[in-house]
Amino acid sequence: MRVAVLGGGYAGLLVTRKLEERLPPGDELVLVDETGDHLVQHELHRLLRYPDLVEDVSIPLTELTERADVREATVEDVDTDGRVVQLDDGTLDYDVGVVALGSQTADYDIPGVAEHATPLKRIEHAAALRREFFDVVDTGGGTVVVAGAGLAGIQTAGELAALAEGEGVADAVEIVLVEQADAVAPTFPARFREAAHDALADCGVRIETGTTVTAVGEDDVETDAGSFRYDALAWTGGIRGPDALGGERRDVRADLRLDERTFVVGDAARVVDADGERVPASAQAAVRASPTVAKNVERVLNAARNDEAAAHLEKWAFETPGWLISVGDDAVAQLGPEVFRGTAANVVKSSVGLTYLAEHGSLRAALRVLREELGDERVVPEP
Repeated sequence: MRVAVLGGGYAGLLVTRKLEERLPPGDELVLVDETGDHLVQHELHRLLRYPDLVEDVSIPLTELTERADVREATVEDVDTDGRVVQLDDGTLDYDVGVVALGSQTADYDIPGVAEHATPLKRIEHAAALRREFFDVVDTGGGTVVVAGAGLAGIQTAGELAALAEGEGVADAVEIVLVEQADAVAPTFPARFREAAHDALADCGVRIETGTTVTAVGEDDVETDAGSFRYDALAWTGGIRGPDALGGERRDVRADLRLDERTFVVGDAARVVDADGERVPASAQAAVRASPTVAKNVERVLNAARNDEAAAHLEKWAFETPGWLISVGDDAVAQLGPEVFRGTAANVVKSSVGLTYLAEHGSLRAALRVLREELGDERVVPEP
């Protein structure tokens, strides 16, 4: 029997690692990923300031798996009825499939966004935004706009503001964060939103909420409140499904099953959990759903061996201990009802990153990221 896991992000990697433990030796486990590397997405914004971290936040999947066959290819289409995956270099059939292809940045068909804005989903995006920032510096300064004030937008704006401060050009380069809703982090609890707003303001970000982008030109952003000039534009204004799913995020219930033999997990899914709650698209949700998917894949496979339909699949309920974001050198943490910033929040944020990298990457990579975040050369010596 063959299990195909499509995508090597948080969900795809963790499902694969669980299945390596659960599947019998005779079953084939294939992990397909476009780059062949696992990107630690929650640290991607750090590359705006610390480009040398690139090798520590992008880790070859062959180093993170044991028995899976890692195949580097682009998934172009998934035929769940025929259980066939169309790749850019051929096809792959499966007995049970897991679609964990993540999401892409949505431009909502706003004129000019695709042509003029840079998203922040890949390493090359971070490198491009960093180049664009320094182009602004080299021409004497200007305005860098970040469109979209979800968690990614907040972290991007904060990192750019910290980069400007660190380069001594904070007076010449203005960072502007634009958000359609009336608050930053609009889908999060009020105290978290307020703390994130204050952290952004404290690091010098100009915040424009209640502002809808309607078009983007070569050097100006048009909004329902008027237009303003920009010199570099980052777009973090929402997500859509992967191209292999027609750009749609697929709706699934708490067992994460798309059909009898196919599951979908991570940002590619729109999940209503066992409590009837809509689950937010986040790395945290992808990580927490992965064990349930692995268990259900095993149950479906066992039933398929006997030509039976699997029954009584495990249901998943999303529970979160809180939320963490970095805002430049600051951080905002919500653990239970408590929201805090500063040193304590930074320690929690860095510890979460350290734990993830140490468990799923390498200890040295984890310590290098921690050293850069805390600015302490004593954390780990250079090799």
